[in-house]
Formats: sequence, structure tokens, C-alpha cells
Amino acid sequence: MGETSPNVDQPDPGCELLLLAAQQATETEFLARGLSQIRDTLAADTVTLAAADRGRWTQVAQAGAEAPLPTELLAEVLDAHVPQAEGDWLAAPVDAPNPPPVDAPGAAEGAATAQEVLAVRGSDASLEEFARRAATLATALACVRARQHDRRRLHRLETILTITSAWNQERQMEPLLVKMAEAATKLLVADRASIFLWDKPNKTLVGRPALGVEGGELRIGDEVGVVGEVVQTGEPRRVDPQHDAESIDRAVDKQTGYQTDSLVCVPLRAADGEILGAFEVINKLDGDAEGRREGQAPVGFSREDQQALTELAAHAATALANTQELEDLVARHQVVVDEAAAEVNMIGHSPAIEALRSTIDRIADTDLAVLILGENGTGKEIVARMIHYHSSRRNEPLVAVNCAAIPDTLLESELFGHEKGAFTDAAETRIGKFELAAAGTLFLDEIGDMSLGGQSKLLRVLEEKTVVRVGGSMPIHTEARVIAATNQSLAKMVANKSFRQDLYFRLNVVTLELPPLRDRGDDIVLLAEHFLGEFARAAGRRRLKFSAAARKALVAHSWPGNIRELRNMMERLAYLTSGERIDEEDVKENTLGARTGGSSVPDDLPLAEATTRFQQHYIERSIARSRGNMRAAADRLGLHRSNLYRKMRQLEMQADEEEEDY
Repeated sequence: MGETSPNVDQPDPGCELLLLAAQQATETEFLARGLSQIRDTLAADTVTLAAADRGRWTQVAQAGAEAPLPTELLAEVLDAHVPQAEGDWLAAPVDAPNPPPVDAPGAAEGAATAQEVLAVRGSDASLEEFARRAATLATALACVRARQHDRRRLHRLETILTITSAWNQERQMEPLLVKMAEAATKLLVADRASIFLWDKPNKTLVGRPALGVEGGELRIGDEVGVVGEVVQTGEPRRVDPQHDAESIDRAVDKQTGYQTDSLVCVPLRAADGEILGAFEVINKLDGDAEGRREGQAPVGFSREDQQALTELAAHAATALANTQELEDLVARHQVVVDEAAAEVNMIGHSPAIEALRSTIDRIADTDLAVLILGENGTGKEIVARMIHYHSSRRNEPLVAVNCAAIPDTLLESELFGHEKGAFTDAAETRIGKFELAAAGTLFLDEIGDMSLGGQSKLLRVLEEKTVVRVGGSMPIHTEARVIAATNQSLAKMVANKSFRQDLYFRLNVVTLELPPLRDRGDDIVLLAEHFLGEFARAAGRRRLKFSAAARKALVAHSWPGNIRELRNMMERLAYLTSGERIDEEDVKENTLGARTGGSSVPDDLPLAEATTRFQQHYIERSIARSRGNMRAAADRLGLHRSNLYRKMRQLEMQADEEEEDY
């Protein structure tokens, strides 16, 4: 082709090629149009872009008449790295301007290098002009490939983020490993993947999941094969099916019954750089095929595949570390839960206790509301804990609330929480007891002392299973199971309209009635021995024993304070008794009547009235011993001051709550 004079109306062919590169989305589209433009500009019969791969030439793209590759000319051009002509062929190397290192993170797979040669046949163009076209093509092709690489990388990163976002929700190691392997095979279009965790003390790599291996777990030495090399060096490794197949450990293939042709393996690094293991993907598939077809040659993994797996492995290492921390935390929490469950025990073999224990076993793992009735000190909270720890909610919180100890003005905030600034003292947002209980159990003790206004709000939450914090508007769902307890007769309170009937029916799905200690016969001795043993160990004493007379005295006592009274007596005996034997006199000297200077209760009264008289007398003596200080008296009795006032009103005693303590 002859020289032409410059013409401002005629676009420069090089500029057109660069403009074309900016307009095309993919390398394939650009080469189809770019080589055609070069063919037209140079008036050639054929334009071919060829690439050399380890001595073998492949045709990347061609425009014009089909023609076999002039491989000898191409090889000479590649060796000499200068344009050359032979017969009707012209050939020039295609060099990318300032190409990045091959293994650099941003290097595009197959970026234009001196391994590519542009050749034309049947053109009259000079070798110099043709070389300029080859250089322009190299620049344009490098732009297209870099842009295409960036798009692929962005898409890959978006895919990785989508995949890994679900990993942080996984609480257990094994399902997480399976999810990671599945994600890697899909991302890299491969057949299988495994995560190898490094057991350094035993110099072992534990691979999971491992298909074809019993138990789904493969154990190999930490210096074996490609995986061993990766964890020892900390460097990624690819194995090409055509040239590096000898690197594959065939002993593992024999163990798994699976043939490995190609693989890519990268280290798993913790945030501090420590190598946790390796992430391996094996047998690249051709395109989107689910498996290799019969007789199809194995396909190798690319540098982009390696980079993708490296990025995926970074997320995998973080997720695995978090899961391990979570597993450790769960394990520690499980120990605490198991210890707490072991400590919650109902001691005794009386018919009433055996029946109660049987009922608890039947209802524990349900969502039924439970109402526990019984006198003060009979163990209502212990029963609530047994129900919680015998249920599937045992790993969730158990939150106890004493309704009698919360003023009515604070009840809603205590149960449902409040937002910052909801009222004068609301300096910060506070989570309520229902939210704290979450999917666990909420124990509402002394439910009979809750005001009618509080009962109405509680009923709404139980019916709708949502709470709204004071000062807030966002409904918060709750799955907390409610267990309520009281020492009062709610049926009578419903009759005199001091307790809402609808709330009573809502709470009274299952009723558990705890017998008073005086009705439990030999259980009294069993409980006494249990408590005495505990306190003797705490006091550093040898085990104390009851005489036969002491046992009879324990059973004969009326125990108005129930188990709480018995426990307090055993604590005193463990610390104050001088000998190693508890006699009848020791028991009688430590009963409530003996310690308060004798009982003022006549022997011929009905039990209910005698109990009321005793409680009145005991509270009066406690107030007198505290010199009228109600707070100190309440502390002596083990009560909150507001609860003491309520108890006094129940016993029809004078209780002036306006009186100041001194």
C-alpha cells in the first residue's frame, strides 16, 4: 500500500483504533472490529493475532481470509523481538506499554506481553507502518483488557461479599466449612474444594469436607503435597494439568478415590498473619459445565482464579476465627449453664414433690404459661428455674423480677424499658426485662402485688408478644416465656376485683401448687441434711450429724418460714454448734419461737390463724429490735421495705409508709 498525503478530513487509523477500544466492552468484541479495521487500513487479505504458550502457538483472533499460522516467522519475531517479513507475511511483536509484573495483584490475566504477535498477509504496507499499527493495537488492547479485568474483579468482589455476608451468621464450624467449600467451587467453576486446618502440635493438616473419605475428614502430614508446601511457605500455588501434574500427591488421590488434574491452593491467614491452614480448590471445569466431558482435556486455573481464592480465603479466615471464638464462648457458656442446671434441684421424695417433679418434666419444654402458688419460702423460684433449665430455652437468659419490690410508677420502665429522655431521670436508653429475657424465660415473682395498671400493660404484652419502650414507638417482638408466682389466692383477688380476670386466665394455663414444708414429712430431714452439709463445708467443718431426737424435732416443728427458715437454721447450726452432733436441744433452741422469747400464739387456734398471729408477732419483734427503723427491720426479715409494708397490710397491721426511717 503506497503513502498518502495528510488530510485533515481523514481520521488517523491509530486514533480510530484507540477510540474503538474505548467503545468496546470485551476483548473479543474489540479484536473482531479492531483486526477488521487494521485489515481495511492496510488493504490486507488476512490479519491474525497469535499467542505463544510454552512453545505452542494459538490463534487469538483473525480477520479476513482464513490462513494457517506462519509459526516459523512468528517464532523468529518472538525471539528477535523486532518486526520481520517473510514472503507475503508481515509480523510484529505486540508489547503492552509498561506492563505490570505477571504476579502483581492488579495484573490482568493474559495481559498483552511479548508473547503475542500480530501478522498480516497480502498487504503492500511498509514494515515500519505495520509496526506502528501493531504498537497501537498493543496500547488499545492493553486498555480493553485492563478495563475488562477491572470489571471482572469488581464483579468477583461483589460476589465474594454476597457469599461471605452469610458466613458471619453461622455459629458452628462444620456447617461453615461446607458453605465455604461450596462457595469456592461456584466462584472458581471447579469440581471440589476443601479447607485444611493446621494442627501444628501434631504436625497434621485436617481437611474438611473431604468427599469419598470416611467421616468426611482427610488427615495428612503438614509437609505433604501442595497443601503442605503452601502452609509451610505461606505462598499460593497453582498446578497446571499439562506441566505440573507431578506435584500432585497421588497417595491422597488413592485414599479418596478421586483423580486430581489441576488445583489452586492459597494460605488461610489470621488477622495477625498467623497461618491457620490452606484453602484448596481442585479440577477446574470448562466454562459453566458441571463436569468434564468424556475425553475432554483438563483445564487449568488462571491467575485471576488464584486471586479470587486469595480474597475468598481472607474472608474465610476471619469467619473461621470468629466461629472458633464463638464456639469457645458457647462452650464456656454451656459449662456455666450445666453447672447452674445441676445446682437447681428439688430435694425430697414425698408424694407431693414426686408429683410436682413429674409435672415439671411434662411442661418444661413447652411454651405454656405457668402459675406457681405457695407460701413464702416454699421454693417457688427453684421450681421456676427447674422449668427453665429442663427446657430447650436453657441456653437463653432466665430473668427474675420481684413485682412487689418495684413501685408502680417504675413498673412499665422496668419490664418494657425506656428511651433516653422519656422522663426526668431517663439519662440513657434502658432495655426492659422482656427484652433481656429475649427467647428465654421471664419469672414474675409476687405477681399478686402488681397494680391493676401494671396488670393491664402486662396482659397486652402477653397477648401481642410485642413491647414498646417508654417514650418509644417501635414495637419490639418478644418470645420470652412467662412464669408467674404468688403466695396469695389470685382466685379470691379476682373475686374482689383486685386482680384482672383476663390476666388470671392468661397466666393460669398450668398451675403448680407447692406444699408447705410442714406437710412434707421426711423431706424436712433430707433438706436439713443437705443444707447442713453445704454450710459445714463452707465453715471448714467435718460433716455434722443429727441425733434421732433432733430428727423428730425437725419434723414436729411447724416451719412457718418454710424452706427459707430451715435453711437459715442449718446455717446457724453449722457455724455455732460446738460438737459434731446436732441434738434435740440444738434444734429447739434455734427455732423461731425459742429465739424470739417464746411464742405468743395459743395452741388451740386453727393453723391459718396461728400462722397469721406468728407472723404478726415476729414482724413486731423485728421492728422493735430495729428500734422502729423499717429499713433495718426489712433487712432482718430478708425483705424489701416496700414488700414489708405490703405484708403488714395483708396481716392487718398498722403500716405508715410516710414515716421516715431514722
